[in-house]
Amino acid sequence: MDNHPKVRFLDRSTPPHISTLILMAGVSAMVMNMFLPSLPNMSAYFETDYSVMQLSVALYLAVSAVMQTIIGPISDNLGRRRVLMWGIALFMLATLGCIFAPNAEVFLFFRMSQAVVAVAMVLSRAVIRDLYDQDHSASMIGYVTMGMAVVPMISPFLGGLLDEAFGWKSVFWLFFGIGGLMLWLVYSDLGETAQKSSKTLIEQFKEYPELLRSPRFWGYSMAAAFCSGSFFAYLGGAPFVGTQVFGMGPSELGFFFGAPAVGYFLGNFLSGRYSTTFGVNKLVLFGCIANAFGTFLSLMIFVAGLGTPISFFGMMTFVGLGNGLVIPNATAGMLSVRPHLAGTASGLGGAIMIGGGAALSALAGFLLTPETGAFPLLGLMCGTGVCALLAITAVYRRERRLTLA
Repeated sequence: MDNHPKVRFLDRSTPPHISTLILMAGVSAMVMNMFLPSLPNMSAYFETDYSVMQLSVALYLAVSAVMQTIIGPISDNLGRRRVLMWGIALFMLATLGCIFAPNAEVFLFFRMSQAVVAVAMVLSRAVIRDLYDQDHSASMIGYVTMGMAVVPMISPFLGGLLDEAFGWKSVFWLFFGIGGLMLWLVYSDLGETAQKSSKTLIEQFKEYPELLRSPRFWGYSMAAAFCSGSFFAYLGGAPFVGTQVFGMGPSELGFFFGAPAVGYFLGNFLSGRYSTTFGVNKLVLFGCIANAFGTFLSLMIFVAGLGTPISFFGMMTFVGLGNGLVIPNATAGMLSVRPHLAGTASGLGGAIMIGGGAALSALAGFLLTPETGAFPLLGLMCGTGVCALLAITAVYRRERRLTLA
């Protein structure tokens, strides 16, 4: 369908409108970070330690990673639309569980259950790959995630304001309302895009080894995983740095916290504009360089004793820029390695990325203490940036061998 069929909003017989795809991709980012400025107040509400409530980030990411390994094959077998609608409905139920949780343990259970919303992010990418070829799908994913980038840019700030005005539960009521809007949009605007598979669900899962044997799939997946790993480590550690190192309140932290999204917006714009011009590999490489540069420069500023909120959060825009270049292009690359397994590849690649992010988020929270300041976080982010560069370099080497073969 590379002849770009006409799109009519709220008409399921045509491809979904870009606003529907943006909302699907953006809700996962919103659910991940909008409530972070509320963590200290939530700790007080549930009368537990900050470290316990901080697990709501790592546990959410861990369950999200597991969910994504399941979502892809199921959607390849049953279709994108049906899986999407069930996933969104379950997310709304889990959100109500978070709101009415009587203690931290019950909250964390329903917080983990909220990770089913990953269905929207995974399948927004798979739907695009169903409709377009590799380079054009990278461009489309770039434009979708450029619009989505507005969400993490403003959601922590909005979350902090809602917390101060109405309490932390107001953030989760907003999640519930947006889930309802997304369910209506998917029902009204998104028809089925996947071709009906003749294979059983068990046979779909058995096709995982076909992806796992592909060096290019691993190269793209690990480039995305390590580059986004810098951001996930930031998610786990930045609230601590903001409150404990710089003494920020919820709304001030929320304002600064969205700094990476500024770079992410620009990176996705560049992906949408230039993916078809330069190809996915070059933009992944440029993104990995930007990510590594930002984290290394921030670390050097702190080593020199000059670290400030402006330098710490400001350098994170390079992390956002890198992710904006890497994620849409690496995703398009991994989905194109085996086009008939686009849903499976989207889920498995997302699981690798989110699973690594969960571990890095938890590790960042564990390493940070008032005595260490921001150094463990920045060191961790630098390390993942270097690994991302090595991963995309491996893709270049593999493609060079295939060309010479």
